[in-house]
Order: sequence, then C-alpha cells, then structure tokens
Amino acid sequence: MKKYNHTTYAILGILTTECRTGYSIKRLIDQSLNHFWKISYGQIYPTLKRMVEEGLATVKTLTEGGKPDRHEYSLTSKGGEAALKEWLEQPIEQIPHERNEVLLKLFFGRHQTKENTLLQLETYKQKLTETYETYQAIEKMIKSNHQHHEDVTYWLLTLDYGKRVATAAMEWCDTTRDYFKKEEE
Repeated sequence: MKKYNHTTYAILGILTTECRTGYSIKRLIDQSLNHFWKISYGQIYPTLKRMVEEGLATVKTLTEGGKPDRHEYSLTSKGGEAALKEWLEQPIEQIPHERNEVLLKLFFGRHQTKENTLLQLETYKQKLTETYETYQAIEKMIKSNHQHHEDVTYWLLTLDYGKRVATAAMEWCDTTRDYFKKEEE
C-alpha cells in the first residue's frame, strides 16, 4: 500500500473521532495532539483535499442558510481505514528528536553568565510546571467528560507520557541548577 506522510496519518486517525470538519480537526489538534504533534491549518486543508482525491476520505458539503458551506469528511473503509490500520501496525521508524532551545543555550552556556543560565533554567522549569498543570486539567476533563469513550484509555496513556516527560525535565532543571550552585561554593 502507498506510504503517506505523518500528517496524513494523524488526520486519518482524527477522522476516527467525532471530528469531521477542518475546524473541528484543528480544534482537536490544539487541545490534545499539539502537545506532541503540531499540524497547522495550512497543512490540514491540503491534506484533506489530497485524501479525498486519493480515496482515503469522502467529503459531504452541507449548506446552512446564511452560513458558509460546511465540508464534513469521513474515512473510506477500503482506503482510509485500511491505510491507517496498516500504518499503525508498522514498526516505529525513528525515535523523535527534540528541538529544545534551553538545551541549545546550555550547550553554549560558557559564553553567558551563570546567573543567566540559572534564570533560563528557572524559566524553563516554570513553563514545564505550567505544561504539567495543563496536562492535569486535560486529564480531569477527559475523565469527567469522556470516561466511556472507546479511546479514553489511549488518550490517558498518551497524556501520562507527557506528564512523565515534564516531571523528568523539571527534575533535570533542579539537578542542573544544584550543579551550578554547588560549583559556586
């Protein structure tokens, strides 16, 4: 079967939820996937168009009086569902590579003051704490609003990964800060 890019597979997966329009797809991405997979409007609509052209999805245009037409997309069973299932069953191709400005600045840290390095670490830890709190709020919302959804276990496991990564990064900030403070003694 033909290989597609990861954006296509992500949108195929999203179409298995109740999201059917470009707007609802983007909203789901912003509320959940965006924490580990970024997709812009500029990627969504061309991908949906290509998916329809290639038989992975169908589109139905709904006309509502006084409102712009709404395009609702659905997976095709032979194309879209099969492509998603085949991709899901493939082995993982690569370990993700993180782009992290804090690590980049730390790598070249001897060219700045230790005070600035410590400030950057503290700022990073604060942002991680905010991210962790966001994950906790998402977890609470999922458990209260979607407890019977067939995908809830997978959503919570994905969220757990994010919480654990944030926790580990916060611990790293503390250890790195302590290293620099000990060095000053």
